[in-house]
Amino acid sequence: MYIEVIKSKIHRVTVTEANLNYIGSITIDEALLDAANLLPNEKVSIVNNNNGERFETYIIKGERHSGTICLNGAAARKVQPGDIIIIMSYALMDFEEAKTFKPSIIFPDTATNKLVYP
Repeated sequence: MYIEVIKSKIHRVTVTEANLNYIGSITIDEALLDAANLLPNEKVSIVNNNNGERFETYIIKGERHSGTICLNGAAARKVQPGDIIIIMSYALMDFEEAKTFKPSIIFPDTATNKLVYP
């Protein structure tokens, strides 16, 4: 049996842009992608903490260390710059593997969208 589990999560980042006139997706700072074990073109779920919107799109790699979180195309209608969002990716895996799997979850600074190291 296979189940779907959380694979990666970027918890609470701030939307920096919403570009309605761009082909749909979410542009994410490459440093955040690496830290959260996410890939360009990967499907992600987005939760907007400000308005309750939940939707899916795919990733475009943004400039490393830029702090960019930009919703593009139709997704731009579901956010406003300054909104706080959570970005999640899921994976299908064997039930037994899922018992020991450890997801990549990061908690960037919401003011800058930069990685915070203890």
